Amino acid sequence: MTFNPGSRLDTSQVSKRGGGRSGGGLGGPGIKIGGGLGGLVIMVIMALVFGPEVITGGQGFTDSSQVDRQTTGDDLATKCRTGEDANEDVECRVVGTVNSLNQYWQEGVHDLGVAYRAPGAVLTSGQWQTACGTGSSAMGPFYCPGDETAYFDVAFFAQLRDRFGAEQGPLPEEYVVAHEWGHHIQTLTGDIQRTRDGQTGPQSNAVRLELQADCYAGVWAANAAVTPDPSTGEPYLQPLTTEDISAALSAAEAIGDDSIMETSGGRVIPENFTHGSAEQRQTWFLRGYRDGRPSACNTFAVDRV
Repeated sequence: MTFNPGSRLDTSQVSKRGGGRSGGGLGGPGIKIGGGLGGLVIMVIMALVFGPEVITGGQGFTDSSQVDRQTTGDDLATKCRTGEDANEDVECRVVGTVNSLNQYWQEGVHDLGVAYRAPGAVLTSGQWQTACGTGSSAMGPFYCPGDETAYFDVAFFAQLRDRFGAEQGPLPEEYVVAHEWGHHIQTLTGDIQRTRDGQTGPQSNAVRLELQADCYAGVWAANAAVTPDPSTGEPYLQPLTTEDISAALSAAEAIGDDSIMETSGGRVIPENFTHGSAEQRQTWFLRGYRDGRPSACNTFAVDRV
């Protein structure tokens, strides 16, 4: 899914934060909704892609030097100006996707009976502090409900292709961003709380939460080509092609619990699923894309997902 070259990017919706070594303790209590490919090598069950990784808070920050300093983002404002920039630069593509997501969900959340407030979006790398604890590039993209912010190290996208076999193309990257936005929508609706039961398995609330976020990503994809850039009136993104859909489905397949367990050299243990199988993730992304309404994504209302 490529950007219309004439669309205008609003870099004020995305910040950059300098990575580095982590400070002392963790931040405030919370749940990181996310997890990474790098972390899979070390703990395949605990830190699967995009899924809820529970990190309980420590004593909080007592020294402001422990918190990574946020940069001005001037480089984003300089290089990320148009849709053409988003087509050529991965950081600009995140900016453009965030712009489109915020524009769509302002109206889209009305289908769920809630009001919209935009989450934060941060481009970073290394290790950094969040309201949910210490973040790391090894965890992959994640969303922290404590500070309502999604964190992205764009190096993840190359790993998704090179190590886990997702197809080339912009939509897999945009799907990653849209999935994390889905977790923010779950914060607004309250569904984010459903994983506190600690259960795992193909029908668990943990899996249902992740599949709902996949479905919300599909809903956004269905509407992105008709969601206008308010500054030009032109949609941010061009209509999806069959190649775009194929690439997105390959990413959904690559990050299924079963696929990751196999890729990591272990056996598939359905009882440990926290994100959904490859088939489940593809199915729910497609459900959102084909229906186009957020209300079609109530994974908690069906007997089996």
